[in-house]
Amino acid sequence: MAAAALLTVGQPVQAQNGAGSAGGRLVALENGVMGRGWEAVGRIDIGRRGFCSGALIEPNLVLTAAHCLFDRDSGARVPDAELRFRAGLRNGRAEADRSVRRTVVHPEYRFSGPEGNARVGHDLALLELDQPIRNASIQPFAVQAQPLRGDAVGVVSYARGRSEVPSLEERCEVLDRDRHGVVTMTCAVDYGASGAPVFAFAHGQVRIVSVISAMAELSDGSQRRVALGVSLGPRLDTLRTALAAGDQRFMRVAEKGTDTPRQMSSGGGARFVRP
Repeated sequence: MAAAALLTVGQPVQAQNGAGSAGGRLVALENGVMGRGWEAVGRIDIGRRGFCSGALIEPNLVLTAAHCLFDRDSGARVPDAELRFRAGLRNGRAEADRSVRRTVVHPEYRFSGPEGNARVGHDLALLELDQPIRNASIQPFAVQAQPLRGDAVGVVSYARGRSEVPSLEERCEVLDRDRHGVVTMTCAVDYGASGAPVFAFAHGQVRIVSVISAMAELSDGSQRRVALGVSLGPRLDTLRTALAAGDQRFMRVAEKGTDTPRQMSSGGGARFVRP
């Protein structure tokens, strides 16, 4: 099933922007009882630029979308020092609040590339926190390689018009997964939901199977909006390897307008050199 008229969800959105497009399908996790079990989903604040969504997959690792780490006007990488992960944020209070030590972006992701499934298919990043989150109420989520067509999935996200309280869409459907690893879903997403975890519910377990990258319109003439996500599997393995290897082996995102990989910085932080 093809999607067309790709609309990028993931430019960081300012918290004060207007109402979202939930359409009544989202449930606000507005108190501790409703939010129980979802505390490892958090808002990623990006300096004064806005925010994205993300989820803890290890005590010190947050999974999100790669495009959240780029300035949409300049195309430059956002400095790691401007990022904060606020786990379980609700009405101004987070269950845990951490700075980011360093970040990795999938080496095949191109922020300045043409819109399309090839770009979305590598829109994945990891944030390494400055300190692990070790809190009994905040348990990192397990991950699974990818969902299959017809699977029921759910999304927990922050977004435009609901930036202070996470919302859950517990049941949407996987329509397709293409050769680029892009997952098309019926989930309702809006600006700020970029990087939000997509969950599969099976055998009493909740696992992350994808990350929200964009929204699109189906090319079947229905003008139906869908969410596009990234398959995990080898893509996440690549990020884990890059983070563990530090400066020595990580392949950088190509510099804007060239095919030449940039090098990571030397020194203790092992931070990306911004394009």
